[in-house]
Amino acid sequence: MPLSPPTIRRALKHTRTITIQAFARDDGLWDLDAQIIDCKTRDIALASGVRPNGSAIHDLSLRITIDTNLNIIDADAISDAVPYPGFCNTIGPEYKKLIGLNLMQQFRQGVKQRLSGINGCTHITELAQILPTAAVQAFAGDVLNTRDGANDDAQHTQQPFQLNRCHALRLDGSAVVQYYPRWAI
Repeated sequence: MPLSPPTIRRALKHTRTITIQAFARDDGLWDLDAQIIDCKTRDIALASGVRPNGSAIHDLSLRITIDTNLNIIDADAISDAVPYPGFCNTIGPEYKKLIGLNLMQQFRQGVKQRLSGINGCTHITELAQILPTAAVQAFAGDVLNTRDGANDDAQHTQQPFQLNRCHALRLDGSAVVQYYPRWAI
């Protein structure tokens, strides 16, 4: 279902694209490759020079390697397009500080402590913040048991991972009553 149509004429000025791809590796680990690209619809004067219409102001990538317990084993950040070449694109090695964090245990706080403000790139750090939910989606059905409820028999003693993690799947909600009645409260 699309957003409601605008009622006032408008002009596109900026596009931010965020892409995250998840890869299962042959060694049992997983890579999450995340990229953020910012483009303007007109030439824009930056302190470092004019960036032509449609050219990336930011083209930043972050890869984290995780194990199946969602622990970060490795991290790599690259800045292919930046507003301040020679400055913005030197921060990549700092993202190794993500190593040792767990995506589901105080991850966002850990990122903030290690890479906020002058300790990181605002945009790469922002990109890191959305990796936990991307990892959960990647793991669903492969690493995490997200049973559909239809075959939820007595042999399953743990509730499906996704329950009680969002509004729709709260244990006292109608969706759980309908699709996961065994776990409803």
